[in-house]
Amino acid sequence: MLARVWSASIVGIDAVKVGVEVDVSGGLPGIVVLGLPDSAIQESRERVKATLKNAGFAFPMRKIVINLTPADLRKEGPCFDLPISVGILAASEQLSADLLGDYLFLGEVSLDGSLRPVAGVLPIAAAAQKMGIAGLVIPADNAQEAAVVQELAVYGCKHLSDVVDFLNNPGRYKPVQIDRTTKIATVSYPGADLHDVKGQAHARRALEIAAAGGHNLIFVGPPGSGKTMLARRLPGILPPLSFAESLEVTRIHSVAGLLKNRGSLVRDRPFRSPHHSASGPSLVGGGSFPRPGEISLSHRGVLFLDELTEFKRDVLEFLRQPLEDGYVTISRTKLSVMFPAQFTLVASTNPCPCGYYGDTIQQCTCSPRQREQYWAKLSGPLMDRIDLQVAVNRLKPEEITQQPTGEASITVLQRVQQASDRAITRFQGEANLRCNAHMQSRHLQKWCKLDDASRNLLEVAIRKLGLSARASDRILKVARTIADLAAEDELKTNHVAEAIQYRTIDRMQ
Repeated sequence: MLARVWSASIVGIDAVKVGVEVDVSGGLPGIVVLGLPDSAIQESRERVKATLKNAGFAFPMRKIVINLTPADLRKEGPCFDLPISVGILAASEQLSADLLGDYLFLGEVSLDGSLRPVAGVLPIAAAAQKMGIAGLVIPADNAQEAAVVQELAVYGCKHLSDVVDFLNNPGRYKPVQIDRTTKIATVSYPGADLHDVKGQAHARRALEIAAAGGHNLIFVGPPGSGKTMLARRLPGILPPLSFAESLEVTRIHSVAGLLKNRGSLVRDRPFRSPHHSASGPSLVGGGSFPRPGEISLSHRGVLFLDELTEFKRDVLEFLRQPLEDGYVTISRTKLSVMFPAQFTLVASTNPCPCGYYGDTIQQCTCSPRQREQYWAKLSGPLMDRIDLQVAVNRLKPEEITQQPTGEASITVLQRVQQASDRAITRFQGEANLRCNAHMQSRHLQKWCKLDDASRNLLEVAIRKLGLSARASDRILKVARTIADLAAEDELKTNHVAEAIQYRTIDRMQ
């Protein structure tokens, strides 16, 4: 007998509907799986066989052919355990097959018949709703995540016997219900507070501008000056995720398998901090079946690269296209996927190999040639894409011994939120534009108009600092954010002047 069960497979961060066809016929007992299955699906043959026996069902001692369609799409992972099990039971007439075409099945099975959670349920649920699927039958631990999708019935089951009972008696079960408005409730950031930072008013100001406008930022200074301490306090002053942004972030983290213990939605903006030994594929994503890398896991959040010049130059060059376009495309022989990557890059580095070039107390021991080689890792095009370039100096003795006197993160967050709201209001009607850092040339012409004095000031800066057209555009974007923080509608000379000072280490050696 033939049975067909619907499931899904992840491609990038999207889902593709997959048919699981099971044929039980005469012949030598055995299971054959067709349709480009990976090793995890091949292993499911023995896993499903043991599961059915231990769960109290009869395993047909006949020839079983399982075909996964479409045949030219590679399938991977243990998420096909449940649809294969259901297909075998339906083909051997151990459950009612009347509802199989209405639901999509997904889940890993244990040998005792219990269902284990799988990755990528949220994008699959979103795709199922668009496909017109009536409902989703998944492990109970994934139910809250999938139930975020509206107009889709989600049934969470703990055991294979629960799935069989649901198909035989659907009226006894109710779909999972959640209050979507509470899933993205604003929560106070539990991390480090800006109040702990002593001195460094200039760097704190740059951090506030970066948070308000989504601008890339680099801190340059000697060891112990507080670069890392400052950068790790950025998440505490970022505006909270909107519901739509939370869904975007959650889809990526779901595909990466990072949601099993995080509830249904990601509430906080991501903060990723890979080690400087990270490879290119780990940063941008990759693999034979592509998975998101650190820059995609940082989507709508922060990617912090500590000791930037310790990263390999070729790895850093991978950042150029995502920083400009907001996404990364990974191509393989038979597959090409696109991952979103709109993140704020925050980096820190020493000014030279010994770390003390320009320090007022300790003398630098590096030669000009060593400093030149040190900064050669950071190409001109990469530095052009960093809006705020801030020199962080060593604290004075009296600043070290005094108690912190700076503003708390919650106070700074209020100003950042107000500036962010001004930008969002201004960008109404512009698709995928929510912060000043993502403005294009046509937006600059509309919202960053300069008077004669400001234009002359910018021209002088371009000439003296040797800035590119891209760098000058980023000055305008920073100036727009500074104006928003000051609640000003028009750019003024002081806004442009402050933005220019954040480009003074473009060619530091």
